[in-house]
Amino acid sequence: ADMAIQNVIGDAFRGATWVSIHNGGGVGWGEVINGGFGMVIDGSDDAARHIRQMLFWDVNNGIARRSWARNDGARTAIAREMARTPGLEVTVPNLADETLIRAVILSAVEKSF
Repeated sequence: ADMAIQNVIGDAFRGATWVSIHNGGGVGWGEVINGGFGMVIDGSDDAARHIRQMLFWDVNNGIARRSWARNDGARTAIAREMARTPGLEVTVPNLADETLIRAVILSAVEKSF
């Protein structure tokens, strides 16, 4: 739920005409919280600026979240976007060495017997 709230607040600050927090996503009532936004696009310079700001935020926030979940494509995409966009700083995950983790767990299990 925290990412839905973060995303909606970010969209609101960047010019969404409306935002919503709701149950949904097809997983069952009360199982998740989703957020959404709408925007009136009237051809004005303000609307164009808001579209750029909102889509940059909304898309990159989603990519960052998936990167934190160890999605390889998202990790690559957010690294590419940070290289392309001055000032964009996203905390990237530090992946643990799975061989090391297995060795530590096996060692702990062996010591317990």
